[in-house]
Amino acid sequence: MVDKGPDKLCNWDRQEREGSATVREEWGGYMRFWITTAAALAAAGPAWAQEIAVKPLLEARARYEHLDQAEFADASDAVTIRLRAGVEAHHGRWAVLGEAQGNLAVVGDYHDGLHGVANRPTIGDPENVAIYRAQLQYRSAPLTVTAGRQRITLDDERFVGGAQIRNNAQTFDAVRSEIVPVKGVKLDLTYAWDVRTIWGTEGRGARQRGVGGHNVFANLGAATPLGTLTGFAYLVDQDEAEVQGFRLSSQSYGVRLAGARPIAPQAKLRYQLSWARQSDYHHNPTRYQADYWLADATLELHSWTLNAGYEVLGADTGAALTSFQTPLGSVFKFQGWADKLTTTPPNGVRDFYAGTGYGWKKLGGIDALSLQAVWHRYQSDRLNQHYGDEWNLLATAKLRKTQLSVRYARYEADRFATDTHRFWLQADWAY
Repeated sequence: MVDKGPDKLCNWDRQEREGSATVREEWGGYMRFWITTAAALAAAGPAWAQEIAVKPLLEARARYEHLDQAEFADASDAVTIRLRAGVEAHHGRWAVLGEAQGNLAVVGDYHDGLHGVANRPTIGDPENVAIYRAQLQYRSAPLTVTAGRQRITLDDERFVGGAQIRNNAQTFDAVRSEIVPVKGVKLDLTYAWDVRTIWGTEGRGARQRGVGGHNVFANLGAATPLGTLTGFAYLVDQDEAEVQGFRLSSQSYGVRLAGARPIAPQAKLRYQLSWARQSDYHHNPTRYQADYWLADATLELHSWTLNAGYEVLGADTGAALTSFQTPLGSVFKFQGWADKLTTTPPNGVRDFYAGTGYGWKKLGGIDALSLQAVWHRYQSDRLNQHYGDEWNLLATAKLRKTQLSVRYARYEADRFATDTHRFWLQADWAY
């Protein structure tokens, strides 16, 4: 729990008074980045500098999150404010971007995963001040290269994503090349030497602020009459002994098809199919092999959407961390919002889900309004265990630059974890 008492100052206050080494390192790197950039611009001469287009970056989030798990006597309540601010400068084919972020717990009646005693459920939003992005980019018609700390989202974010639901989010210290050799074909290659996690600058132990390693992400996509067909290879190198003893290092190879086609004047069918095989990689001491399957379909009919799917993260022997894992994905988007299955159980997961939604493009003074409901049934991949069922409800409203959302998740346990209720009230604003 984030303790606001006199003996345990909040993180920002403690960092200000004690001069936290991690925060100094983050801001030192941030300042070095901008000093180097400014020097390069100055050296380029005034004529070049006059052609630079500068875009400010500013966004804010305020959120109340309530989490009640049956194994804890007390629930967690967090009121947090997240701010991001930075600037992006363009000149011709070149762009430089720097962005900092800070997260403050206004109400800290929760365990943030790092501080205090874990006598309440964990809400993974520790207070934090850090560099969010600091990148240099070159862009031309066939080639885009981005170097530095950056946000990377690939396909549906199942394997590589930004974890945007958490206030500190996830970024990568990486070099990424996106190549379009001919129309309809794209090669996306990334080498990432550090994963900046949601735990922020004070992350430690199994929840490091950054996880080093030689990560390689490769996508080759091609447009076909049925949709975009993508072959992928993700080499995940979690090269920190404190992070599950290297057992999250894996290599996954697979294929994905995503497409859409109209089936009536006001009806469209969207679909995606995916398969992958995963095995141990690099320093992982455990030998295993597991498969991944996804079949998903969404029918858009007037203002309605109907969705159903089946996702399998397979198991091998039933030992811990020998099932299909996706530690770098935006896992909140999958297998329900109660976050019971962020680490795949030893016996794997089979998730059957179905949902519906309705949206209004304009309703009174509201620019857009949508409602959504999804039901999940979770089974194990081996031993035929029923883990539990989950309901997810979401309402979002867009008012100019502000988006308001109300979200609810209810997990009813059978053979895995415990009953969980989760509620969010959130406002996001972007300049």
